[in-house]
Amino acid sequence: MKVITLLTDFGLKDPYVAQMKGVILSIAKDVEIVDISHEIYPQNVEQGAFLLYTSLPYFPKGSIHVAVVDPGVGTSRRGIIVDCKEGILVGPDNGLLLPAAKRWRSFKVYEIINKKYILDKITYTFHGRDVFAPIAAHIANGISLNDIGREIEDYVDFNLEFGKVCENRIEGKIFHIDRFGNLITNIEEDLIRRYIEYGEKIDIIIKGRKYRVKFLKSYGYSKEGEILLTIGGIGFLEISVNKGSAFKEIGANIGDRVTLVL
Repeated sequence: MKVITLLTDFGLKDPYVAQMKGVILSIAKDVEIVDISHEIYPQNVEQGAFLLYTSLPYFPKGSIHVAVVDPGVGTSRRGIIVDCKEGILVGPDNGLLLPAAKRWRSFKVYEIINKKYILDKITYTFHGRDVFAPIAAHIANGISLNDIGREIEDYVDFNLEFGKVCENRIEGKIFHIDRFGNLITNIEEDLIRRYIEYGEKIDIIIKGRKYRVKFLKSYGYSKEGEILLTIGGIGFLEISVNKGSAFKEIGANIGDRVTLVL
């Protein structure tokens, strides 16, 4: 049984995700569909690329990953398939898929050109259902990528910006906010552990405001309502509040800069 994952900015209020799943199941009978997230901020390609990048290592080899955060839908932007050693990515040619592909290092990119494998009626605003869902289903059924498209090298490239050291500080930004209100940054665990020990206090600056916080192993080592730093489950530095919401407490949002004063 093939695994097909879905990551979109569609949300779950509307029928869009269900329609994508319906198309997939109408074409490929023996698949398991797994939702990564449908709560990407609308049109935020960077956030979508980050969650795709951090999620794919946990799926079986050979999984097919459909990602749709597509502000250019209906324009001349191409649909692509990325063939990696560990799996296959399907989505728009806007850089969304590239950070995950580069994590697997060796990959080939194909432009989707064979209309035989997409829906007969293509809308200008819903290629997730009309193009990418049927393509993923046909790939799960064993259709060759060479039958679906042609290999290209002029795809849209994109690199995630990760945290970095600048003189006496670490500079980063917020990539994601989870349902608990944790502010998930682009600062990797390896970087933070080179400069800060667990239990150490450090000044952080967000939106021009300074906070004195502890770097701790987990939430339970802090007092209730206290702001803390910790390494989250996906391996990046998080700003959290024990039994609270850093999002509400600090008022920061995706894209806001974060400075750690060393």
